[in-house]
Amino acid sequence: MKKLFFLIGMTFFFSSCEKEGVLTKGSNPIPTINNTAVLKYSGTFVPTSGITVQGNVNIYAQGNKYQLQIENITITDGPDLKVYLSKSDTPSSFVNLGNFKGNGTSVYDIPAQVDVSEYPYVLIHCQQYNHLFAIAELISKQSN
Repeated sequence: MKKLFFLIGMTFFFSSCEKEGVLTKGSNPIPTINNTAVLKYSGTFVPTSGITVQGNVNIYAQGNKYQLQIENITITDGPDLKVYLSKSDTPSSFVNLGNFKGNGTSVYDIPAQVDVSEYPYVLIHCQQYNHLFAIAELISKQSN
C-alpha cells in the first residue's frame, strides 16, 4: 500500500511540471535608456528609519514612452523590495513598476497609461512587511 501511494505521488510530481510557456520562455530584454531620451524629472533617495541608502533616480521621455532609471544605488538589503511611482511620500496611491533589481543602475518601463506628472515620488518599499525603505522626491528638469 505504501508503494502504491509513493508511485501515485511520484507520478503526480513528475507530471505536474509544465513546460515553459511562450510568454515566459527565454529572458526578457533588459530595458535601457535611449541616448536621445529627454530627462524630465530627477531626485535623490533618502532613507527611512533604520535604512541606509544612496542613489539617484531619473525619469526620461522618448516620444510618448517614459522610463525610470535608478542610478548608482546602494541600499540596505530587504525581502520583496518593489519600486513604486507614487502620488505621496507613503505607499498609499502608487504604480508598482516591479521588483527592485538590486544595487547599481537599473531601468523600469513606466506603463503608457500613467500620467507621470501626477506622481512626484519614487519609493522603494518592502511589500511583504509593509516597510518603506527609501523615498525620492522628483523635481522637474524642464517644462513638460
